[in-house]
Amino acid sequence: MDNVVFDRAGHGEPLVLIHGVGHRRQAWSPVLGLLTPHRDVITVDLPGFGESAPHSGGYGVEAAVEMFGKFFREHGLGKPHVAGNSLGGLLSLALGEAGLVRSVTALSPAGLWTPRQQRYALSMLRTHRLLAERIPERTARRLAATPAGRSMLTGMIVGRPDRLTTQVVMEDIRALAGCPGFRPTLEQARGGFRFDGVVRDVPVTIAWAERDRILARPKAAELRRIAPKAELLVLRGCGHVPMNDEPETVAKVILDGGRRRG
Repeated sequence: MDNVVFDRAGHGEPLVLIHGVGHRRQAWSPVLGLLTPHRDVITVDLPGFGESAPHSGGYGVEAAVEMFGKFFREHGLGKPHVAGNSLGGLLSLALGEAGLVRSVTALSPAGLWTPRQQRYALSMLRTHRLLAERIPERTARRLAATPAGRSMLTGMIVGRPDRLTTQVVMEDIRALAGCPGFRPTLEQARGGFRFDGVVRDVPVTIAWAERDRILARPKAAELRRIAPKAELLVLRGCGHVPMNDEPETVAKVILDGGRRRG
């Protein structure tokens, strides 16, 4: 698929990693070196994000599942393991329900919210987009160069802003400000993007960030409803995007999830 940009590295069973709204495939960089000795890792820029072109088929969950099914076939992945964060977590659950993957790891997945929680989450995402669009580059770089400034810019998203580099913060700001898929994705989310399916036939791990300030953690009973045999975990010390906060923990959760049996 020409419109989907991805990187691929490593050895073993295929593992596809899916980022969240406004992010990019490089969100997974902190964990790649821990995953590639064990997995053939494919990091994907969702259509309209990162370097991938907008998707003519729309930005809903069904369109994404169809897109990934085609992507898996075109690249000979069979049924890969899949792990996703935020929107990527929602899409991972949907791929599991569709029977297209061999295991699912969802890190603070979107789509398990109440209407009130959904309105709050989308509001926070719009606020971050607005900041990314309007902040002068010089101001952003000055803030990103200091621990206090990084906390101001990213503290709602990550639990350990001090672990981010100035370069990563700046590249993430540019990616968020420039992604054409942001607005249509949030428009789709306003009218849906709630996961009401059930994932029964593949191993599922749902790991929620302890310091998630974007999405509230559902009750265990709600998580059991969508994945009756799921492994439920809390990522201590992590924010909504946990990969940079605790890469060793996140990598272990993903690898252990792929070794489970449904």
